[in-house]
Amino acid sequence: MTSPANGPEPVLITGAAPSYEKQFAARKRKYVIMMCCRIPCLILAGVTYHIWWLALLFLAISVPLPWVAVLIANDRPPRKAEKVNRYRREATAIESTSHRVIDG
Repeated sequence: MTSPANGPEPVLITGAAPSYEKQFAARKRKYVIMMCCRIPCLILAGVTYHIWWLALLFLAISVPLPWVAVLIANDRPPRKAEKVNRYRREATAIESTSHRVIDG
């Protein structure tokens, strides 16, 4: 909410990014989930070996999963771009009146 008289709203601390521990736990959870998806793909590739194209499909899905899982697990969320609020006041002259010059 921005009001013309007060300027932009101040930055709130409650909008801060999650802690490093929470980010790490979320990335670890994503990694484990992706690696757990790889195991059924390899098992299904072994079970469906008599249908070669289906076994090849499961194998093709399971091969890049570790690489993708590592990329996702090592990537931290992007920083939130916020406009920094700085104190600004209207520029005013120290002395705004003109002075009379006296020649001596």
